[in-house]
Amino acid sequence: MKIFSAAQIKSWDAFTVSHEPTASIDLMERAATACFNWLVKNNFVQQSIHIFCGKGNNGGDGLALARILSSHHHNTKVYVLQSDSKGSADFETNLARLVTSNLIIHTIAATDDFPTLTQEDIIIDALFGTGLNKPPDGIAADIIGFMAKSAATVIAIDIPSGMYADKTSRLNTVVVANYTLSFEQYKLAFLMAENEPYTGEVQVLHIALHKQFVADEPAVFELVDKDMIRQIYVPRKVFAHKGTYGHALLYAGSKGMMGAAILAAKACLRSGVGLLTIAVPEPGGDILQGQVPEALCITDMDEKFMEYCWHQKAVIGIGPGWGTGTVAVEVLDNIIEKWKGYLVMDASALQYLALYPAKQTLLIANTILTPHPTEFDRCFGESGNDFERVELALQKAAELKIYIVLKGHHTLIATPGGKGYFNNTGNAGMAKGGSGDVLTGIITGLLAQGYIPLHACMLGVYLHGLAGDIAAEKFSQEAMLPGDIILNLGAAFKIIQKIK
Repeated sequence: MKIFSAAQIKSWDAFTVSHEPTASIDLMERAATACFNWLVKNNFVQQSIHIFCGKGNNGGDGLALARILSSHHHNTKVYVLQSDSKGSADFETNLARLVTSNLIIHTIAATDDFPTLTQEDIIIDALFGTGLNKPPDGIAADIIGFMAKSAATVIAIDIPSGMYADKTSRLNTVVVANYTLSFEQYKLAFLMAENEPYTGEVQVLHIALHKQFVADEPAVFELVDKDMIRQIYVPRKVFAHKGTYGHALLYAGSKGMMGAAILAAKACLRSGVGLLTIAVPEPGGDILQGQVPEALCITDMDEKFMEYCWHQKAVIGIGPGWGTGTVAVEVLDNIIEKWKGYLVMDASALQYLALYPAKQTLLIANTILTPHPTEFDRCFGESGNDFERVELALQKAAELKIYIVLKGHHTLIATPGGKGYFNNTGNAGMAKGGSGDVLTGIITGLLAQGYIPLHACMLGVYLHGLAGDIAAEKFSQEAMLPGDIILNLGAAFKIIQKIK
């Protein structure tokens, strides 16, 4: 699913109007009808509904929705923001249509005009849409604050008022919605952690905007969906043998951190890799071989022996529990300077890049880094907000010709080509130490099997989140463990195999 900017969304509407052909007022009717159907389906029409409208097209959506609700005899009240400017053409058309109904249209010019609401009421936020270009102020900001403090359920149309679609809204007054009804696709804003308090549960409603625009219009960002995963996933060959699916080498574990190595190793094996060798300092060898008997294990960190171990390996994954002691740094130096294959760096390996930033320019093309936000900031500098961090990730991925898997609820895959892919599987139960080690193992295993780096990242993150969703369903988000993600990778693969 492509994620368009506010300007592109406006162009999509215009493209639909000119190519169907249809009128913009008819698109507004489609949007209002889709919202009405959602309200009916989710049993919100039994309560008193209060619709707050600005004078732009978002307000026009609200007026059209009010007319539809009223025509079905639902208890509806409309409030229009007082302003000196005239409303948009479609707002004025819907206002004229609404005047012919029995609804009373209330004007809000001051805080004294605010209605008294209870927790049984429904607020429909139709003040401002994606066209917002400045922070709300005056009575508009007061209305937003009123909605935020209300005990009523708040449902935002298209986007919570006060929120920008594709840049930070941190300094704005923003509606705190319980639900956001977005049209056709997610907005970039909905994928940013800083906006979680405002969007509530996002529902994407389809209003039949022209599909050709989506096919032709390039987008910097996309949301990974089932169709993309179906095209990426490669089924096993009937006549395969262990050599068919590659040999991965994992550098992981240290004293007190062997759990990270075990998790990464088990995840790598569950991802489908043919062979796995784990390099771990002593005394970790016995621990690993007892926990992961399917893997080979080496403990000799001699430089020449380690280079010998690189033969016939497709990929090196390094970092989980590895530490940044003298031996660990020497191994990392050797890998950075001499390894020519695929490389996945996580945890301690990212700390190494933060401690020795000059090493970043030596990374081989297509290297994959898997930082969480704090690790990312240590490596590349702090960002003022989530949008800046995403832009910096794209910049660094292009500059260094690497992939950056910026972990979060909607993990971002920043690519060397300047595109970003957001994931849409996973849950808050995965926010536990060890989950990142699991992801490192999965991506390493997929690379070894022959997936190109972009596909290994996309499929790896999707599988990781999907297995986490299955684990949360079984054990709850609170009780699930990173090891449960590994145990449910098989179920995740089965779901992907059934995608049609």
